[in-house]
Amino acid sequence: MTTPAYSSRTALLRRGFALEYATLGWNVIGIVVLAIAAISAKSVALAGFGLDSLIEIGASTVVIWELSGTGEDRQRRAMRMIGIAFIALAAYLLVQSTWVLVAGFHAHHSPAGIVWTATTAVVMFALAFGKARTGAALDNPVLKTEGRVTLIDGLLATAVLLGLVLNAAFGLWWADPLAGYVIVYYGIKEARGALNH
Repeated sequence: MTTPAYSSRTALLRRGFALEYATLGWNVIGIVVLAIAAISAKSVALAGFGLDSLIEIGASTVVIWELSGTGEDRQRRAMRMIGIAFIALAAYLLVQSTWVLVAGFHAHHSPAGIVWTATTAVVMFALAFGKARTGAALDNPVLKTEGRVTLIDGLLATAVLLGLVLNAAFGLWWADPLAGYVIVYYGIKEARGALNH
């Protein structure tokens, strides 16, 4: 016989899995769209956002793995993996954005990038809200942290969108690598949070 508390927790776990699989699916599609858009526009911000999507795939996979089991050791390892992925992203983008600024490289306009990042921002904010509520209800620090990663993904999509629009509308080429620096800042911040958990 199942208790109401057990049934409620099972329903919350199902919701957690559904949110992570939705994030996973969106980001898998996103990597393809962003790779094509980044190569076409030669945009460091779109390339960086594509890498961020790759990290989000890794983070979602880690959370799915963590939700499938229990234990503090498993949670600690999950948080460490997420943190290391963010350090790698920040390091790559720091070098790439600096190189683009120093070289004065001008990215082309990217209508596909603008549409994708705008849509992604909305989707990520909705998923982040669902993960925050579900993680709090389950008292699961890994799901709550990954919810913040998804929120950051939405904020980064907004920053990249702003850089793309400024470049397309006003020819402000430097807005593209500056959007890359925004991702570096948040990547380091999230890495510290995950590794110090």
